[in-house]
Amino acid sequence: MDQLALKEKRFNRYITIISIVIPVVVAVLFGIRIPDVEPLGFLPPIYATINGLTAVLLIAAVLAIKNGKQKLHQNLMTTCIVLSVLFLVMYVAYHMTSDSTPYGGEGVMRYVYFFILITHIMLSIVIIPLVLKTYARAYLKKYEEHRKIARITFPIWLYVAVTGVVVYLMISPYYNY
Repeated sequence: MDQLALKEKRFNRYITIISIVIPVVVAVLFGIRIPDVEPLGFLPPIYATINGLTAVLLIAAVLAIKNGKQKLHQNLMTTCIVLSVLFLVMYVAYHMTSDSTPYGGEGVMRYVYFFILITHIMLSIVIIPLVLKTYARAYLKKYEEHRKIARITFPIWLYVAVTGVVVYLMISPYYNY
């Protein structure tokens, strides 16, 4: 087995582990409340903004690569990954210090909210291995394979980023700041 194949195999192993560990750890931490800590109620608008910025940068990254600006594309995508990690840390910190805010809307909007929320959560789990595999293929300079998976990764990641903002906007009137 050549060096590239060994690297890819190692990456795939790490991607599998990370893709399992992150959702499990988030689920466990989501159920833990840190007692006697000031609730971090200021975080939701910040992490919603991070989601919005991620969406904008994802679009900018696609435009960069379509215009042949590979280094800019790479930097934007790396920034999107960093922002996504930052979002996740803030999201978990908020939920470890604050009670979840129930959605207070009624009628059809309640169904719309829960549809968006559920698809957002499910796809946020699916996107982890997709982003990591897409990034790894570019890192390994397997650009054709990178492009193929990026066509799947991009719209899902964009959906997760945009719906994160939408969920925040829909629930924000019900926060107890």
